[in-house]
Amino acid sequence: MKTNDQFTNWAIELQSLAQAGLEYGHDKFDLERYNRIREIATEMMSEKTELPIKKIKTLFSSEDGYQTPKIDTRAAIIKNNQILLVKEKSDNSWSLPGGWCEVNLSAKENCIKEAKEESGRYIKVERLIAIQDRNRHNKPIRAVGICKIFFLCHAIAGSFKQNTETADCKYFSLNALPQLSESRNTREQVKMCFDAYHDPDWQAKFD
Repeated sequence: MKTNDQFTNWAIELQSLAQAGLEYGHDKFDLERYNRIREIATEMMSEKTELPIKKIKTLFSSEDGYQTPKIDTRAAIIKNNQILLVKEKSDNSWSLPGGWCEVNLSAKENCIKEAKEESGRYIKVERLIAIQDRNRHNKPIRAVGICKIFFLCHAIAGSFKQNTETADCKYFSLNALPQLSESRNTREQVKMCFDAYHDPDWQAKFD
């Protein structure tokens, strides 16, 4: 995962090397060194973001095992040239239904689950739109790598119900989008979903 900020890139690489060393190393002195490298990477990110060390550890350097990207799925549910968006309770902005992929679900299964939980819709997943490196398309930059997977879908049944994450759910046309949650999806990403909807020969995009 690369960002446009070299300082952040260095911190991310140090953290990744330290985590791999802690997973595969055996010598107790090497493990002490890997722990210290991880602490330095955490301190660098804390300095860069001005977030407390404790918060950075939770977001950036608390996992075990070889470091790999997280997966985020998004459902592009389009009907009559309008796309279904949900209103996030956290900041009142709007996004495609979606979220982190559960460990016991495939990406497709997770897309279906998240759409039901956040929009109340039962959906059918039709095809893959894109797989994107989040830090190349969304802000703010995240220290952990994230693969965003967009699926073209259509609603089969269901209606919105209040839940812990979203406060509303509506269809919008591309030229009348509300304030988007740009950490989750940008206007360019929503437009990409419309492009896939209109193109029967769409070829999935990937970074």
